[in-house]
Amino acid sequence: MSGGAAPDEAAPDDIAPPRVLIADDQTLVRTGFRMILRDAGIPVVAEAADGAAAVAAAAQQHPDVVLMDIRMPELDGLAATRRILAAEPDCRIIILTTFDLDQYVYAALASGASGFLLKHVSPEYLITAIRLVRTGDALLAPSITRRLVERFAVPSPVPDRGALASLSPRELEVLRLLARGLSNAELAGQLVLSEATVKTHVARILAKLQLRDRVQAVVLAYETGLVTPAGQPAGET
Repeated sequence: MSGGAAPDEAAPDDIAPPRVLIADDQTLVRTGFRMILRDAGIPVVAEAADGAAAVAAAAQQHPDVVLMDIRMPELDGLAATRRILAAEPDCRIIILTTFDLDQYVYAALASGASGFLLKHVSPEYLITAIRLVRTGDALLAPSITRRLVERFAVPSPVPDRGALASLSPRELEVLRLLARGLSNAELAGQLVLSEATVKTHVARILAKLQLRDRVQAVVLAYETGLVTPAGQPAGET
């Protein structure tokens, strides 16, 4: 989900607006985003023209959300994402890119970024996306995540599923279906459960595996071999 229609859910209006850091080496991009966010009442606490400056600004300003260009001088967006999240685990990072299927975007998602946006995103979508990730949700639709993972993930030759040992059989089933791109509503229909129950299962999976969001859950499902690149279960654990 990187442009067009806005995400299905936005953050509640009764919480303080997210504080945003914009990191992009193009002045016009930073200016344009800053104006959009200012008009929406979202404060931009800092701007950075390279990855090293972004890391320094994040350490000083502690933003809620970082808009991170994937390709920048000094330090690229991928390395900057890793450093910021290591120091600021509650920060949410949205990757900015020109292409919606970029191996660097996948690597950033695997490193903990909460989603990505195309640089020509609409103002409405940009605002909604920032508010969405600030609540702890992931920006990517599961089907888009799956597409990225299928293209760029490299499963281990001998998959190690030890990380999944804490999951119950039902949770493994939910993770398999989630990794195939099913939404919560589709998961509920497939498993004959309520959406509330599905959300509880997903939350428990994330907590047990110590993952930030469902994006990382999908990545883990492929990298451990729980799900194959063809989107079919690779066998029982």
